[in-house]
Amino acid sequence: MKRHPQLQGLSREHHGALKLARAARQAAESGNAEDVAALARRVVQRFAAELDPHFRVEESGILVALARAGETALVRRTLKEHAELRALASAFSTAEAAESAEAVMLSRFGDLLASHVRFEERELFEAAQSLMAAA
Repeated sequence: MKRHPQLQGLSREHHGALKLARAARQAAESGNAEDVAALARRVVQRFAAELDPHFRVEESGILVALARAGETALVRRTLKEHAELRALASAFSTAEAAESAEAVMLSRFGDLLASHVRFEERELFEAAQSLMAAA
């Protein structure tokens, strides 16, 4: 089904998030400390510039509408995953933290981001789109 016009921009942003998730997992799997540190710094930059603003749009619009419609499980899961992704990105936010970044944390970030995007596309946005179509 074609995305509702109000969701198209957010949906397009998911492509960049999936690329970042893949890069994070690849760096973590490389076993190379320099690759892990470089990707941790990249996560911090991209999170601040792209992902957190994306989350804020969802939280102030889509999630509010879904909560009003009684879709509390979807809202709770989205907020929980946003919080975990924020915490992981924050853990990399200092130069020292990025340099000593653990591959396991970077791998977790990549795995969670990828599964979160897929959840949003398959479940959250479908529910939001149904609400928009009904309105």
